[in-house]
Amino acid sequence: MIQKLLIKNYAIIEELEINFSSGLTIITGETGAGKSILLGALGLIMGNRADTKSLYDQGKKCIIEAYFEVKKYKVKAFFEEHEIDYYDEAIVRRELSPSGKSRAFINDTPVNLKMLQQLSGSLIDLHQQFDTLDIHNVSFQLRMIDALAGNNDLLEKYQSTFKQYTAAKRNLAKLIEKSRAADKESDFLNFQLQEFNEAELMEGELEKMETEITKLSNAEDIKRTLGGAFQSLSESENSVISNLEEIGMALASLRKVYPDLEKIMERFDGAVLEIQDVASEFERIAEETEYDGERISEIQTRLDLIYKLQNKHHVKTVNELLDIQADLQSKVGAFADLSSEIEQTEKDIEKFEQKSMKLAAQLSKKRKAVISGFEKKVQKLLVLLGMEHAQLKIEIGELEELSSTGLDDVNYLFAPNKGSQFLPIKGIASGGELSRLTLATKSLVASAIPLPTLIFDEIDTGISGDTALKMGGILHDLADQHQVVSITHSPQVAVKADNHYFVFKKVKDDKTVTSVRLLTPDERVRAIATMLSGSPPSDSALENAKELLQF
Repeated sequence: MIQKLLIKNYAIIEELEINFSSGLTIITGETGAGKSILLGALGLIMGNRADTKSLYDQGKKCIIEAYFEVKKYKVKAFFEEHEIDYYDEAIVRRELSPSGKSRAFINDTPVNLKMLQQLSGSLIDLHQQFDTLDIHNVSFQLRMIDALAGNNDLLEKYQSTFKQYTAAKRNLAKLIEKSRAADKESDFLNFQLQEFNEAELMEGELEKMETEITKLSNAEDIKRTLGGAFQSLSESENSVISNLEEIGMALASLRKVYPDLEKIMERFDGAVLEIQDVASEFERIAEETEYDGERISEIQTRLDLIYKLQNKHHVKTVNELLDIQADLQSKVGAFADLSSEIEQTEKDIEKFEQKSMKLAAQLSKKRKAVISGFEKKVQKLLVLLGMEHAQLKIEIGELEELSSTGLDDVNYLFAPNKGSQFLPIKGIASGGELSRLTLATKSLVASAIPLPTLIFDEIDTGISGDTALKMGGILHDLADQHQVVSITHSPQVAVKADNHYFVFKKVKDDKTVTSVRLLTPDERVRAIATMLSGSPPSDSALENAKELLQF
């Protein structure tokens, strides 16, 4: 609810402050005193465009500031979404500089007009003559019916299921698109993978084959060189080993006469044995080494295949090729998984759709059950509001597909006069008729919907007497559940106020300014009497005012 409105340097308002309370607040005043200016200031708070012509003093800044209690309106998500500090009291401010620059703030955080409209639309419901009211809005029409039908829990259950249904449909669309793209890529990936599978790569094989082909390619040199080394060391007449053995025998005779030679001889004997072992290894390798052209051709073919794959994929090792093969295998496997995922998602969609359809049918049944009673109650209230022959007719059709509210296509039709054709509200109802229809419908759902502050501007135009008194009663009853502000010229409506503000003009420094004050009980009697008979009020008007105020 709105708690306070501050206005500085706007139109013919130099500065004023209005404190609002819960219940019904009535605003009255002389014609031209500035009641509509208050609505203009509220319009700026609601995100309307600003104009420097509205400045009271063209050299100063205009400031409109409104304080709201927002706890019950569930707007915390808005503050979190836009990174604005949240408190149970929100301060909305609009500034207009003489240069024409307009700025808006929510809790001192700068915001754009779209954000301002989004928040203030949840906090203020402003009804003026010829405005497009939310009763035109199909979602609000359905919201009223659901409130009367007690559909809150069922609707939440439906919307939770519908959310799963739409999420699954979105996911399926993504999967199908992904599958189409995958089909184009699949053949190429499978071709690449087939190359790898046929290659049967093994870790470390490249290095082994490169070593083997080098040895085979040099087999003759290896055999000749190592064979010659073996002969020189061991087999020739004057071989190294035979010479060493002779030296060993000669040295053996000195072991007794030169004991210190024993350790050296041990080393000498070990060296001879090592050379003998080396000569044996040379012999073995020379005998095992044979030139094998067929094996060389086989290895070269294998190496060519590996080198080709390395060049194709721009890598240098077999391990990198194996990594690429694993990645290809994973991608090809993902395509298979995609098919099963699509199949599972289709099953989920069918499951959520059936569940949603069942819940939608339950919603529709409960909605249709309350329509007739709602239409009759609205008609009775319209009669009280001076629209004796006006009727509201609610049609519910079936949508072609599920929506966020079910399968129902609701349409409010209105016939303002006897014999009138039922037509959509927007096309047939005048501003005054719309306001009264809005008052009638919202008063019936007030206890079930957390409506924002309702502000009515002269919805009593064209009615008087007992009808106006009944309208005031409806407004007062509505204010038991929600904060209601009504600007009126009707004394019968004004007497229903919980708080009565009077807007008046005065001259200050040769300029006309608008002021407002909260009337005392005695001042209310006089104000009502003046509305009844003019100024100054007659004695009978004063008595009549006192009588009206005893409701």
